[in-house]
Amino acid sequence: MTTTRTARIALVGDRSPHVRSHTRIPGLLELLREQHGIALDAYWIPSEDADAASLAGFDGIWLVPGSPYRSEAGALAAVRVARELGIAFLGTCGGFQHLMLCVARDLAGLPDVVHAESDPDGERPLIVPLACSLVGHSGAVTLRRGSLAERVFGVERSVEQYHCSYGLDRAYLPALEAHGLRFTGHDDDGEVRVAELDGHPFMVGTLFQPELAGDGTRVHAVIRAFAEAAVSVGAARSPAAV
Repeated sequence: MTTTRTARIALVGDRSPHVRSHTRIPGLLELLREQHGIALDAYWIPSEDADAASLAGFDGIWLVPGSPYRSEAGALAAVRVARELGIAFLGTCGGFQHLMLCVARDLAGLPDVVHAESDPDGERPLIVPLACSLVGHSGAVTLRRGSLAERVFGVERSVEQYHCSYGLDRAYLPALEAHGLRFTGHDDDGEVRVAELDGHPFMVGTLFQPELAGDGTRVHAVIRAFAEAAVSVGAARSPAAV
């Protein structure tokens, strides 16, 4: 008999029945329990309610798609709390974009960079319109050998699903890499699609949406890896682990 492992996770974002990834997530959580023995006690937290007080007790934080969030500050708080407290973190689509913003502002000394979708007149856009919108598109992603992403995926190349129109301005890659971000997945044109943070148990962002993979009957590898990481965080916090 398989032992069920548990963790508490926050799903940070502005939940909507019109966002396909949001409607997929409950089913994926159920599949994690049924197929992998991982029971995630998940709480949806609107972006405007996300702060250190509301998030610090979770084992994992998933910053789900839905940019522009109703509160950019709340989305950034989700990233910051996970980074500072060693909480497992997954950011998909808008979550990836705000992982970039948070690292740029907090670590790379770029406090004035902006997301062009929410601040189109900002002088230093870090997140910019893609040359071609990826809304409803799929595309190949090549993973860097030896990276966490490659270990998680188990392959060097994968086809992923997108629903976004904004991505990272490559001019900022050196500054972000100098402060711990590793860009470990790229499309065929060399554009960043996966990032992970050095020195953190599990802090991964994907511009694609792993929630949309396949027909919803299997859990994407990166979601399962996030769940496993959250379980590990929870186990380390439990009195039995001391």
